[in-house]
Amino acid sequence: MSVKHPVIAITGSSGAGTTSVTRTFQHIFRREKLNAAIVEGDAFHRFDRKAMKAAMDEAAQSGNNHFSHFGPESNLFEELEALFATYGKSGGGRNRKYLHNAAEAAPFGQEPGTFTPWEDVPQGTDLLFYEGLHGAVVTDKVNIAHHADLLVGVVPTINLEWIQKLHRDKATRGYSTEAVVNTILRRMPDYVNYIVPQFGRTHINFQRVPTVDTSNPFIARDIPSADESFLVIRFANPKGIDLPYLITMLHDSFMSRPNIIVVPGGKMELAMQLIFTPMILQFMDRKRRA
Repeated sequence: MSVKHPVIAITGSSGAGTTSVTRTFQHIFRREKLNAAIVEGDAFHRFDRKAMKAAMDEAAQSGNNHFSHFGPESNLFEELEALFATYGKSGGGRNRKYLHNAAEAAPFGQEPGTFTPWEDVPQGTDLLFYEGLHGAVVTDKVNIAHHADLLVGVVPTINLEWIQKLHRDKATRGYSTEAVVNTILRRMPDYVNYIVPQFGRTHINFQRVPTVDTSNPFIARDIPSADESFLVIRFANPKGIDLPYLITMLHDSFMSRPNIIVVPGGKMELAMQLIFTPMILQFMDRKRRA
C-alpha cells in the first residue's frame, strides 16, 4: 500500500460487469482532473489468443480439461504483483495491452488477440487503476492484494453472471450457447479456487441481485435490467463511511447488516460516485501531504 502512489483495483469474473464500474471511475478521474495509469487485467495473461488455444489443447490431451484464463498457469501473477509493488514505491512499472479485436489492433499494426510490447508506465500519473480478473489474488507465490490501497469486488449472483456472460459472448463474439456453457464448466475449478476467494479480501463488494426469475440462466432471453435488481454493497470495514448519509442520498435504500447497504439497482452509478469520490480525493490529499 502506498501514500504517494495509490493503487486501485477492480476485480471480478468474466461477465461480472467490471467494465461498467470502470466507466464510473473514469468519470471521477475526468471530473477531478486526475491522470490515472490504466491497467487491463487481460494484459497479464500468459498466452495470446492462438497460444492459449494451443495450450488448452495440450492440457486436454494430457487429461486436464480445466485449463483456463482464471488460473495461475495461464497468467503472469508475478509480473502483475511486481507492477503493483513497483508503482506503489515509485510510480513506475511495466505494462502492455491485449488487443481484443481489429479496431484495437489496427493502430498498432498487429493481429487481434495479440499483445503490444511491454512499456514503462508513464511518469507523473496520480494513481494506478487496474480492472480485471485478479486484482486481489493471493497464492503461495504472490500476494497481489497486499499492494492495493482500494480493492473493489464486482460480484453478480452466479446465475446473473452467467446470463451476462452468455449474452455478451453470443452477441459480440459469435459463440453458441453450448460453447459458452463449456467455457463455464472448464473454468469452474479455477473460478472456485482463484476468483471467489478474492471477494473475501476486497474492501468493498458490489453484488447485483436480480428480482426476476433467473433460475435457468441458459434459457434467459434478456439480461435483468438495473431496475429489476437490487445492489448489495458490503464494506469490509465501515469505519469512516457515512452510512446514514448514503441512505439519505440513495432513496429507497436500507441497511441489512451493520456493514451492508441495499440499494435499488438503478442507483448503482450514483452509489459508486458517492462512495468512491471522497475516497479518491482522500488519497490525493494524502499524496499531496506526503
